[in-house]
Amino acid sequence: MINYPDTDRPADLLEFAWIWNTRARLRTPTLHRRVLRWLEDALAAGDRRLLLMAFRGAGKSTLVGLFCAWQLYRNPELRILVLAADHALATRMVSTVRRILARHPLCGALLPEAGEGGWAADRFTVARDAVLRDASMMAAGIGGNITGARAELIVCDDVEVAGNCDTPAKREELRERLTETEFVLVPGGSMLFVGTPHCAESLYAEGEEGFLAGCRRLVLPLLDGEGRSAWPERFPEEAVAKLRDRVGPLAFRRQMLLQPVAEEAARLDPGLIARYAAEPEYREANGRGVLTLMGTRLVSGGGWWDPAFGRPDKGDSSVVAVTYADAQGRTYLHRIAYVTQDSGARDDPATQQCRAVARIAQDLLLPVMRVETNGIGGFLPGLLRQEFSRVGISCSVVEMASRVPKVQRILGALDPVLAARRLSAHESVFRTRFPQEMAAWRPDATHARDDALDALAGCLLAEPVRLPLLPPRGSGPNWRGL
Repeated sequence: MINYPDTDRPADLLEFAWIWNTRARLRTPTLHRRVLRWLEDALAAGDRRLLLMAFRGAGKSTLVGLFCAWQLYRNPELRILVLAADHALATRMVSTVRRILARHPLCGALLPEAGEGGWAADRFTVARDAVLRDASMMAAGIGGNITGARAELIVCDDVEVAGNCDTPAKREELRERLTETEFVLVPGGSMLFVGTPHCAESLYAEGEEGFLAGCRRLVLPLLDGEGRSAWPERFPEEAVAKLRDRVGPLAFRRQMLLQPVAEEAARLDPGLIARYAAEPEYREANGRGVLTLMGTRLVSGGGWWDPAFGRPDKGDSSVVAVTYADAQGRTYLHRIAYVTQDSGARDDPATQQCRAVARIAQDLLLPVMRVETNGIGGFLPGLLRQEFSRVGISCSVVEMASRVPKVQRILGALDPVLAARRLSAHESVFRTRFPQEMAAWRPDATHARDDALDALAGCLLAEPVRLPLLPPRGSGPNWRGL
C-alpha cells in the first residue's frame, strides 16, 4: 500500500516521482533521485536558466516529464511550452505529461470536466481558475511559429540534433530560433534545456561566450573519471564496452560522455585494419552453397558502386567496394576497384564500366550490387542488369540514393568498425590508393579524395549489425519445485 503525503503539505518532486514509479512497479535509481533533487533545488534557489545534460538512455526526458507534471500539480495556472528539434518530438513530451496527470493519484483535481476541449495530443489545459488564452502545456518544433505564445516555463528538449548543427549556418539559425523564446517567456519565468552535444560548437558548450553561459548546469556522463558507470544496473561494464564498439569513439564521447568533440578528432587510421591474403572458397554441402574465407563461413556480402565518369584526373573516381561478413560481426573488405574507361574503345563509357562491374560481381560470387543513383548513376542500374543478364550471373542490382551528408556517412560507418577492430582487408586493397586516401581524409577538408571511403561506407551501412554469438547458458539446478 502506498502512503501518500499529507494533503496539507504538497508532495515534493522526489515524492511525486516515487509515487508514480511505485504504481508502475518501477524503481527510482540513484541517478534519477539526483536529477530530481537538482531540479527542485535549482528552482528553490531562484535559478531561472537550467541545463540538464545526461547521457543517452539516462531517462532524462521521462524525468523532465515528471517535473512538468509536478509543476502543474503545484501550480495549475502554470503555462509550459515544450520546444524540440521537430514538432513530433515535442509532442511526445506533452503526451507523456498528459498521461502522468491522467493517472497520478495526486493529480485527479487537474483533470478537466467531461466535454471540455483542449485535451489534445500536442496541447492540453488542466482544470484551473484563470481564464488564459494559452494551454497549460503546448508542443512546438524549433522551426514552428511561437509568436504570441506566453509561458512561465519553457522546456527545450533535444533542440540540438545532428541534422541542425552540422554547418555554421545551421548552428546560427538554431541560436536565432532559440532567441525568440525570450519574447515568449514571461518575466520571472524559467527555461530548462535538456540534451546532449552533437558537435564541437555545441549549443551546450561551456565558456563565457557560449550560448548558455551563466546557466546552472548538471552534467551526468555515463562514466566518471575512474571509468565507473553512473547507472551500473542498466549499463554494466560489459554493456558499456559493447556500446562503445557499436557506435564508435566519436559518437560515444559526444552522446555518452557529453564531450563536444570536433569531428577532426576522429581520424581514420589504416593501421587499424587487419590484412589477409586468402581468397574465398566456394563448395556445396547437403545441396547448399557455402562460402568460406580463411576457414570462416561467410553469411552475407555484396558490392557498392559509386559511379563517376571513370577518369580520376577529371573529378570523382568511379569506385566499387566489395565486402563480406561473417556471423560474428566481422567485415572483410575484399576489393576496392577504381573503374576506368578507355577513350579509344568501341563501347561507350557507361557500357565499359558496367562490364567491368559485372566481371567483379561474377568473379567474387556477389549476391547483390548496390548502385548509388545520386548524380550520374540514375540510368546505370538498368544497363548493369543487362550486362548481368548477358554474362549469365545471378546478382541483384539495387538502386541506392544517399541523403545523408558524405562526412556523416563515412564517420558513421567506419568509426565503429575501426574502433572495435572488426574490419579486415585483402592485401590487394593496400596496393590501391585506398590507404593513402583513408589516412589523408579529414572531415573538414574540401575536394578531398573520398570516393573509395564513400563506397566502403555504403557497403557497411547496408549490412545489418551482427553481434558475436554467445555460448548457450548452462541449465542451473531447479530448486523451485515446479
